[in-house]
Amino acid sequence: MRAVVQRVAEAGVRVSGREVARIGRGLLVLLGVEKGDTEKDLQWMAAKLAGLRVFEDESGKLQRALAEVGGEILLVSNFTVCGDCRKGRRPSFDPAEAPERARGLCEALARELTQAGIAVQTGVFGAYMQVFLVNDGPVTLILDSRKRL
Repeated sequence: MRAVVQRVAEAGVRVSGREVARIGRGLLVLLGVEKGDTEKDLQWMAAKLAGLRVFEDESGKLQRALAEVGGEILLVSNFTVCGDCRKGRRPSFDPAEAPERARGLCEALARELTQAGIAVQTGVFGAYMQVFLVNDGPVTLILDSRKRL
């Protein structure tokens, strides 16, 4: 699994002009599921997102995680995060998992985060979405479950 994670003051998703999800302070997670991702990748990603210390403490240091600041997650499936741009000028999306399996892993990640006590909103899997955000910092990170060791 790969994720582009942005600390946000607020974020949301629109589908066909209708807002389907919105969060306040928290993390916008653009999630790509790759072929071969497993339950271990999902668990690693959930733990990493829940524990990521990217919020400031009283001294301005990045020492606090979502739960400590009452933050939320907006989880948006995004197969383009799996794009491979090494050859040519058009990305290859061959590394992306098939939609049926990717949907299940995205939904399982949302459940895992919710069970960890984090408020989670989601986009609409497979839909054309307009994602809007106010990046806070800016703080933007890349997480890759295959580079966890």
